[in-house]
Amino acid sequence: MPYLINHIFAQKILFCYNWKIMGIKDFIVEKLIRSKMKNLPKAQQDMFIKLIDENPELFKKIGGEIKALTKSGVSEMTASMQVMRKYQAEIQKAIAQ
Repeated sequence: MPYLINHIFAQKILFCYNWKIMGIKDFIVEKLIRSKMKNLPKAQQDMFIKLIDENPELFKKIGGEIKALTKSGVSEMTASMQVMRKYQAEIQKAIAQ
């Protein structure tokens, strides 16, 4: 039982520390990304978060195009696949850096 209490306390401290260093917006965005990728290993989650942090304009562009396609009636999955194929070379280039 003491281990569990210490573990919870440590998580709360880490939560507050990360929030203070990263800023509220960055912290919330990272938590959102991790919640969407919860089935991936932490190493892959970290890789994607780093990729998004280093290339925010590319991912804003991708997000905008996906949103526009979904508003026009295309399913989110189809829109995502189309846009990701379109930017595949740029994403691979960003991963290789």
